Amino acid sequence: MNVQFIVMMVLMFAIMYFFMIRPQQKRQKEIQNFRNSITVGQAVVTAGGIYGVVKQIEENDNTLMIEVASGVRIKVDRNSVYAQAQPAQ
Repeated sequence: MNVQFIVMMVLMFAIMYFFMIRPQQKRQKEIQNFRNSITVGQAVVTAGGIYGVVKQIEENDNTLMIEVASGVRIKVDRNSVYAQAQPAQ
């Protein structure tokens, strides 16, 4: 009886790992790779839902200057950028 319980717990952990933990780690790695590959002129979306175009990358303090409207630029941390903006349809 005790061995069955241990086997069941190990099996449940394995299932959770392959269906929950591993995909999340993969997503986080993809997001980090995207952040590291951001270039000037690329359209991005911040964590707050702000759409803009990268105008300047400041490597030393890990920030980006994003233009959100004509002549309006904001400084954001690179880690707050989550996705590449898709063009409007």
